[in-house]
Amino acid sequence: MSQIFDDVEDFAAVLPATSALMGLDLGTKTIGVAVSDTFRSVATPLETVRRKKFTTDAARLMELIAGRNIAGVVLGLPFNMDGSEGPRCQSTRAFARNLSRLIDIPITFWDERLSTVAAERALLEADTSRKRRSEVIDHVAAGYILQGMLDRLTHLG
Repeated sequence: MSQIFDDVEDFAAVLPATSALMGLDLGTKTIGVAVSDTFRSVATPLETVRRKKFTTDAARLMELIAGRNIAGVVLGLPFNMDGSEGPRCQSTRAFARNLSRLIDIPITFWDERLSTVAAERALLEADTSRKRRSEVIDHVAAGYILQGMLDRLTHLG
């Protein structure tokens, strides 16, 4: 069973020196997945998992974790714009608790309030078609979530 950290510094303290992290953007229908390099400098959007049921979704995430030697998971936490936690935050925390029972690496959260907006803007600037945007928006948003955490970890070190 893994530990869940609300504090980034506590999360950072338990990570191996060089290891990749995974960022997740949890939606109601999809989970955007991004991964970092082992030096934790760059987040790369990886894939979008179509949500079915928790056990199926978790199995796919565990495959990715094992296949890429991931040392920690960063979940985007969808705060309300005023900073309060609503039902979506509660379901994200519940997902983290359920996932923590299946994996043995630390989990933390990252404020994702503007990640989808930033991802949409980047895709528009890249002149991505509407169809393609809808296919990649979730894992691009996961990349923004993970990059935010990577930048924060760099400033801790």
